[in-house]
Amino acid sequence: MNDLSSVLFPRSRISGLSGQFIRCFFHFTIFCAIMRRLCGGRMRSTILRMRYWRIVLFFARVALGIVFWDIFLRRVGLGFLARSTRPRRLRQIAIRFRALAIRLGGVMIKVGQFLSARLDVLPPEITDELSGLQDEVPPVDYEPIRLQTELELGSAIEKAFLTFEKAPVAAASLGQVHRARLFPHEAEALGFDCVVVKILRPNIEQIVDVDMSALRVVGGWLKRYRPVSDRADVPAIVEEFATILREELDYLSEGKNAEAFGANFEGDGGVHVPRVAWNRTTRRVLTLEDVTAIKITDYDAITAAGVNRAEVAERLLSTYLKQIFEDGFFHADPHPGNLFVLPLPEKNEDGSAKFRLTFIDFGMVGRMPDTLVEGLREAAISVGLQDAPRLIKSYQTLGVLLPGANIKLLEEASAQVFDRFWGMSMNELRSIRHDEMMKFGLQFRELLLNMPFQLPENLLLLGRTIGILSGMCTGLNPEFNLWLQLAPYARKLTEGEGGSAFDVFLDEAGGFFKTLLAIPGRAERVLGRMERGELNVQMPLVNLQVSYLEKSVNRLTGGIVFLGLLVAGAILYDEHTLLAQGFFGGAGVALAYMLFLARGKRPFR
Repeated sequence: MNDLSSVLFPRSRISGLSGQFIRCFFHFTIFCAIMRRLCGGRMRSTILRMRYWRIVLFFARVALGIVFWDIFLRRVGLGFLARSTRPRRLRQIAIRFRALAIRLGGVMIKVGQFLSARLDVLPPEITDELSGLQDEVPPVDYEPIRLQTELELGSAIEKAFLTFEKAPVAAASLGQVHRARLFPHEAEALGFDCVVVKILRPNIEQIVDVDMSALRVVGGWLKRYRPVSDRADVPAIVEEFATILREELDYLSEGKNAEAFGANFEGDGGVHVPRVAWNRTTRRVLTLEDVTAIKITDYDAITAAGVNRAEVAERLLSTYLKQIFEDGFFHADPHPGNLFVLPLPEKNEDGSAKFRLTFIDFGMVGRMPDTLVEGLREAAISVGLQDAPRLIKSYQTLGVLLPGANIKLLEEASAQVFDRFWGMSMNELRSIRHDEMMKFGLQFRELLLNMPFQLPENLLLLGRTIGILSGMCTGLNPEFNLWLQLAPYARKLTEGEGGSAFDVFLDEAGGFFKTLLAIPGRAERVLGRMERGELNVQMPLVNLQVSYLEKSVNRLTGGIVFLGLLVAGAILYDEHTLLAQGFFGGAGVALAYMLFLARGKRPFR
């Protein structure tokens, strides 16, 4: 360092106190730069480590609460306490997670946005609290965004864009968006001048790595919990999610996805996709045509524009049916911030305004392998035709059934669902009488408790997308009827199988007559077995319900004995300590007996 200072500040030119002062200042500047580099790295590492532990400890607290309230108390006969406090507990968990997600950002925002859109599955205590995450992502200050943009584009913002708004239009979990305008010569070549510039948040790659490390730990916990591990390879799902996030961090890939999606809907005037300004796009900066319109969840604005909300829901579903079953390539992040409704001047016959459905943000897309498309195609056809056996076969093709699942019971339950609930809108399904749902639940209680389903990792994106889509269509139109929308599409797919509707009719008629011709032979065999006394009648539902009643009675008996002995011991503890200890010991035996039953063991007889 002395040699360097001598070169920069030779003694022949600088001498005396002024020269010493300059050299000292130079040495001090270098020392500060080195310490800032060292301490800055350590500080950043410490912050990331604290972030990791905050995520892990949050989920650990949630897991312990679930173990105590929903597992332990139910097994010892105190499930009523868990049920009575459930709404309050769920709301508190959602409030704490929302605060954590807003403070930390990153992957936690993605998780919260997914949960908030599951209106059809999750209780309102969770979805209501997390709904604000769609719009409450805090933005990054302009200066770091400006530096990153200029570094990526290789020029000052003033030279890259005619205008660039400092205030962000939207802030997302991984990046944020600013409006800008292109220079006239570029706008003329591209066909648009108003653009949105999407910039990755600084250091977001490190944040995503830390968040995924924490989620891997949580996935390891869930892997050890049999009800979850039997149904899903959680570590594989976490790795699939990590792969998806890495793709979202590459804006060049997102630009290519947008172009591929637009090509699939080329010529469809009802769907619009923004065009890419490739000369202003890099891996961390993406410049797109500005296609901002009415947000798809701004129901009042959609109605005020004269657009039929029910038609919006129908078009949204039809576009996804095309994406999944025809293109094999779908937009996998349809949350409200990524979908817009653009009213058009033209009118429909009913007087409502025509509109265009606009998709943005193609960082998260799904690609469908042939086996997955075939399984989903079979499922759609079977639902549209109310064919329960065919539906269960499609589950097997998709790999969502656990080994050893009771196929006959699943077919019967699916047939009952078609008979009782097919054709109902989401609003009608919500208004089903409680006693009717209880009757169905009791009839198939063992099936509902065991839930012989698993989630393959290749269905992660699709399951997330369908969940968000279902909630969004219901929000647009509470009377939205999935069955009626799916039936025509199922018939279209069925016609595609045989080449024409007449071919399908011949296939179905052939199967019917084949079954009809086999009836006399089957009847003769059944009558013969009856005459020989060899006919056995199987009633699996009755046997399952009897088994469940036996377990319930045994648990109830054990719970009463446990509470009685525990209360007796508490009353006698002050005056008859030895006797009270005996009662406590008996309560311990009763508790062990209940835990023994809870593991599925049969009582001694």
